[in-house]
Amino acid sequence: MNETTEGRGHLSFAEIMSEPSVWASTLKDLEEHGRYAEVLRPLQPADEWVFVGCGSSYYVAQAAAWSWTAVTGQRAKAVPASELLLYPDQVLGKTKCQPVLISRSGHTTEMLMAADYLEKERNIRTLGISCATGKELEKLATATLLLPAADERSTVMTRSFSTMLLSMQALAGFAAGRNDFLQALKQMPGQAQRALERLQPRIEKFASANEFADYVFMGQGPFFGIASEGQLKVAEMSCSYAQVFHTLEFRHGPKSIVSPKTLLTFFLAESTGTSEQEVLEEMKELGGVTLVITNRANDKVRQAAGLLIELELDVPEVARLAPHVLAVQLLGLYLGLKRGFDPDQPRHLSRVVVLKGKAV
Repeated sequence: MNETTEGRGHLSFAEIMSEPSVWASTLKDLEEHGRYAEVLRPLQPADEWVFVGCGSSYYVAQAAAWSWTAVTGQRAKAVPASELLLYPDQVLGKTKCQPVLISRSGHTTEMLMAADYLEKERNIRTLGISCATGKELEKLATATLLLPAADERSTVMTRSFSTMLLSMQALAGFAAGRNDFLQALKQMPGQAQRALERLQPRIEKFASANEFADYVFMGQGPFFGIASEGQLKVAEMSCSYAQVFHTLEFRHGPKSIVSPKTLLTFFLAESTGTSEQEVLEEMKELGGVTLVITNRANDKVRQAAGLLIELELDVPEVARLAPHVLAVQLLGLYLGLKRGFDPDQPRHLSRVVVLKGKAV
């Protein structure tokens, strides 16, 4: 599709294909400039970390919260900014918490309202994560981890999503003194680059040859946030109907929609054994078309996958979350182009959600 090089979708395509190199340069920059220690220093001890976001940033928060607990052993959860603003006592509870406010633009109204509320009304120190410098979030938060290389020109979040996730995983590794994990993160981008080069033409060919009525994304644990982002990318970039479920929950009612016009995308974890694999096999038997994204597949997964994407990364599972989103970002892009849309500028959307009359 020539549009990805010079016309519709060319920004998103370039930004997706740049992700591994941006990950590598960002991790190097954060380490060399001592940014992990710098942003942690002014924060207070906490019993629980609360990751807050809107839209894609909320899905970053889901994967980041799971990663934080896995790497540090501390409790963590993810909430949308709207939940924090509407139900603050229930979200914050009575224990000491450390909010992490995630915003690509540093300018999203709900995130600024959350920062202002936490810092001024609750006297809680906040950590901001953003790809834009000099914005309001940086001024309101006690500390901010800035990732300017990950910012995008396109409307939809691609490399900002994965880079913000990766930076928070690295921060967790630093906070926990997990040098082994930090080394794994540094090794991952080079391996992911090779995986991206393999999967890109296969996703393009698949999306060009197929169109579905329903797009379903499934994952468990650390992959639920990735699956959530997958459904959003397809919905945003191609204006298609997409849903997300925990893999084993899909059996409990939603499987009634399965037909040959349903694309079921599975993010299969190696750590869950055969439980998710059994759902995959069942959906294949029901007639659904299956796309499987996993690190390495066994023979049964190969037989049940309509399209199999194997990343083949030699790092621990939690260190390879970010690369799992590459295939579905490309899926959204190519579906959007096929349907005549411009994935760089989806209809009804803007890069930043600014609410009128809600200035901080």
